[in-house]
Amino acid sequence: MNLYNLISSTLQIFIMIRNSKFILIGIVIFICSKLLAQPLIADLHNPIQVPPNQRVETLTNKSILVFTPHPDDETFSMGGTLALLAKNKNTIRIVIYTNDNKGSNDLTMTRERLAVIRRAEEEQSCAALGIPKENITWLGYEDGDLEYADPKILRGEAARLIKKFRPDVVFAPDPGTTTVQWHKTDHRMAAQITTDAFIAAEWHLYYPQHLLDEKLQPFSVKDVYYYYSTAPNYEVDITAVFDQKMKAAGAHVSQFEPSVNTYTPVLDPRTAEGIRARFSEMHLCKEGKCRERFRKAE
Repeated sequence: MNLYNLISSTLQIFIMIRNSKFILIGIVIFICSKLLAQPLIADLHNPIQVPPNQRVETLTNKSILVFTPHPDDETFSMGGTLALLAKNKNTIRIVIYTNDNKGSNDLTMTRERLAVIRRAEEEQSCAALGIPKENITWLGYEDGDLEYADPKILRGEAARLIKKFRPDVVFAPDPGTTTVQWHKTDHRMAAQITTDAFIAAEWHLYYPQHLLDEKLQPFSVKDVYYYYSTAPNYEVDITAVFDQKMKAAGAHVSQFEPSVNTYTPVLDPRTAEGIRARFSEMHLCKEGKCRERFRKAE
């Protein structure tokens, strides 16, 4: 190899490395913008003390009900906790308010096609966490339109599922405590309507047809953990299942670049690297420990 060829080859390698670096930076920036739309993990606020045998991540053979605005919110916010609960042989059911059929910049994409893609990705993600697709309930509302649904009907749907599944523990987006917590579209309604449904499920006269038509008895929700909270008071160590959570997160291919702009069903390895790097940072993965945080209702 002469000097010219050596210099030329060296420059080509440098350009490739530089471009790869820029691509990776772009992927990380995109992931940051998507995940930072919600408080994935905030500082602990007046952490509560729970006896080891009563901690949610140690529960066994219980009924767990998770309400999520979109297919992926429960994975991103609490996938590690779900993996732990599944390992402990709890029955986990996921209720998804919307079909998430609008989050694409691909001009060849349609709402109908994206809804099918998002359903398949969610089923794959849940399978990675140990949750069968039969345990997923789709309410089917259009992405971005949950706030424009009839709130009385929506609350009734959530209350009915609470009565039907009679959960030992419920997980939902945090509506706030003394003040209303800000959420992006769909998340606002999901947070508020789920909490309102707790009351509606307890008193049969809110929706008497549930008892008259389906024999669904009233049910009082006893234990609630809110994710996407700006004031979490409870922390779960997910170190042992962090890799499992990354596999589940990576199943949502359409939600990450380059698939957002030009859909491909295959996760780019650089995207996977960026997802892991950003989640490691956001889950405070340091000193050999990764975390997820919630606000436990008291």
